[in-house]
Amino acid sequence: MQEVVEKRMKVKKGWLTVKVGNLDGGDGYQSFTIPISYLYHPLFSRLLESAGEVYGFRSSGPLKLPCSVDDFLRLRWFIERELHHQSHTLRIHNFPLLSC
Repeated sequence: MQEVVEKRMKVKKGWLTVKVGNLDGGDGYQSFTIPISYLYHPLFSRLLESAGEVYGFRSSGPLKLPCSVDDFLRLRWFIERELHHQSHTLRIHNFPLLSC
């Protein structure tokens, strides 16, 4: 039997790795590296609250987010868009997440 060793990639300062996936999704989790500043965004705060309800607040290892990968990618796109267009008022705080 061949032992599989998971290599830890170094994450640059100001970023963190999250694992995204639904418990009932069956596809497991996919890892993403995101800026820590996302944690303070109102849309991301909702996702963090959901993670606390699903997994609890004490966890070892990467932060797990109960969300489909597609919804997470859409959420990330909206946050990036808002950060790059701060001079314009975007009303995305009622962004409907299908599985988050």
